Amino acid sequence: MTRTHAEWKAAAAALDFDGRPVIGGARRAAASGRTIEKTNPATGEVLSQIHDCGPEEVDAAVAAARSAYESGAWSRAGAGFRRERLLELARLIEARADEFALYDSLDMGKPVREASTIDAPGSAALYRFYGEAIEKTEDLIPVTPPGSTALVTREALGVVAVIVAWNYPLEIATWKLAPALAAGNAVVVKPPVEASHSVLLLAELALEAGIPAGIVNVVPGRGSVVGRALALHEDVDMLAFTGSTEVAKQLQQYAGQSNMKRLALEAGGKSSNLIFADCDDLQLAAEKAAFGSFTNQGEVCSANSRIFVERPVYEEFLRLYTEAARAYAPGDPLDPASGIGSLVSEAHADSVWATIEHARRDGRIVAGGTRPEINGSRAFIEPTIVTDVPADHEVHTREIFGPVAVVTPFDTEEEAIAHANGTPYGLAASLWTGSLARAHRVSSQLVAGTVSVNTVDALGFTTPFGGFKQSGFGRDLSVHALENYTDFKTTWMQWG
Repeated sequence: MTRTHAEWKAAAAALDFDGRPVIGGARRAAASGRTIEKTNPATGEVLSQIHDCGPEEVDAAVAAARSAYESGAWSRAGAGFRRERLLELARLIEARADEFALYDSLDMGKPVREASTIDAPGSAALYRFYGEAIEKTEDLIPVTPPGSTALVTREALGVVAVIVAWNYPLEIATWKLAPALAAGNAVVVKPPVEASHSVLLLAELALEAGIPAGIVNVVPGRGSVVGRALALHEDVDMLAFTGSTEVAKQLQQYAGQSNMKRLALEAGGKSSNLIFADCDDLQLAAEKAAFGSFTNQGEVCSANSRIFVERPVYEEFLRLYTEAARAYAPGDPLDPASGIGSLVSEAHADSVWATIEHARRDGRIVAGGTRPEINGSRAFIEPTIVTDVPADHEVHTREIFGPVAVVTPFDTEEEAIAHANGTPYGLAASLWTGSLARAHRVSSQLVAGTVSVNTVDALGFTTPFGGFKQSGFGRDLSVHALENYTDFKTTWMQWG
């Protein structure tokens, strides 16, 4: 059912907010008694008090996870049992999809229209995907000498810590949790302090779905405290993370300083979009480019925010792209007519705005470049298109994480590839061409975990997602994500 603006506002007013952690299957208060005031960035309204957890709650959650894992109630319950529980969790998420959507929209400013039609249903579908995948993975019996048999099995790692980013709180948590749970692990999640409510609700629904208490624990709080404690914890076997490259590097250090826990890190990005003159549909390329750079307020790790256009079509593409950007005008996140919502906070909007002002001084703003006040909040920024800035300018080099894109002409294929690869990141890239030969040739030379040809930022449940270089390592999505949360065990039997 499609809700109106008034209906979404009424539903939001009826929500209950509970910022307490979920540990061992129960809500409990943080021992410190401290809380963090959580406001709606789109209005400034106080939503709730998130409990400011610390090492005591981390220790309790890890202990609960370890006990639940070693009990075998989940890890040794069998693939069929885990499958049914994950399918039930998917059903429960679907039944409360609008509630999940409202939590994420109110917490971090994204349009509720997208959260309700993409994020929540997609998360439910992914639990279903991994639930079904459990019984379709196979162990191995490799060739061994006569008189022996070797069994190679995939074994769960044990206690998995998950640190979630705030731009897609429910979805990113699901990308980690679904395969980790499918493999038989117990998990401790640190949700983003900016957007904790949907992940806390997810933990409650896991219990309702029949997943044993202690298998899914959620400890909200500051990354510098809760995230650090998890990364340094001697009884955490593996840590999965989505966030900035700077934090990913810290987590590598913490893993080395503690028990050498394994890591799967999806870090920063600065993705390129190459538009060649032989593109078959420049209008479509412009519309997709606007989606790739401005959807979710540009708060997307793989956002195609660096657009390189072959000179013969540069001016025409820029005109079409500027027109397409108008569809992403900011507005109240609860209004289905809004193109985008607010940024996650006024402080983050200040940082994005400073970059726009820098670009205004050093180049040319051809669209956007304004900061409207909506609902009394200054966390809104109009999609902004920048041109004529030098190659070393921060709009080319820094992950801005806002609705800002830079468009630059190029003359040769080699130049375009050099531009695309000229960052420390390697998460994603796109290219537009009508030549199959060029599509193969260029995509093979782009250093990126995903290369989208004649579309942008393509992903699906069956294809792995992750990066090269300083965009991290390990893969989300697809059956390959199970490799993050399992390892091979060889059992060799000798009788001759």
